[in-house]
Amino acid sequence: MNVLLDNLSRYGEGLLGTVELTVYASLLALFLGFVTAACRVAPVRSLRAFGTVWVTVLRNTPLTLLFFAVLLGLPRFGLVLPFQLFAVLALGCYTSAFICEAVRSGINTVPVGQGEAARSLGMTFPQTLGDVVLPQAFRTVIPPIGSTLIALAKNSAIAGSFSVVELLGTYRTLSELGYSIIWTFIWIAVGYLIVTLSISALFHVLEKRWGVAR
Repeated sequence: MNVLLDNLSRYGEGLLGTVELTVYASLLALFLGFVTAACRVAPVRSLRAFGTVWVTVLRNTPLTLLFFAVLLGLPRFGLVLPFQLFAVLALGCYTSAFICEAVRSGINTVPVGQGEAARSLGMTFPQTLGDVVLPQAFRTVIPPIGSTLIALAKNSAIAGSFSVVELLGTYRTLSELGYSIIWTFIWIAVGYLIVTLSISALFHVLEKRWGVAR
């Protein structure tokens, strides 16, 4: 317990950093994921092509490489931002590709007749998608989206290697101070467990309220 009690502020700062990264990157991933999923099923070929390229590139790119591309590449184009914001961009964009595929799979579970009926009533594609298809698809994609955001929370550990304050990064300071590495990592693991179980509990509530009965 001494490792935790002596460094409670450090652990607290790291946990807060991980929570902030997870929340902001999750919001970005959800927004981009739903937009990209809409592009993937859009009747416009160029939008479908954009969605396909986005998902294919990001899903097949190592997250660490994406961090290097964002943190080292964007400043070369004059875009200078805080490291935490760069980390949010990398995590959010990477995770959005997996959110997109989860949402698209949910859209595919909605009977085709639903969309055809909406179009026969004169509804546009955005209206059909937003008012008819997505509300039904959302019920089936709650569990995979929850799992994806849990993975995002764990992936945020990579940000610590790029000067971003987060939970895993606290081990360097504690190691330099001579604390036990084993107990240092045990309390770090407990912190990640708190974050992931919180996300799991949230999506369990959402699934229980809106999910499809199985």
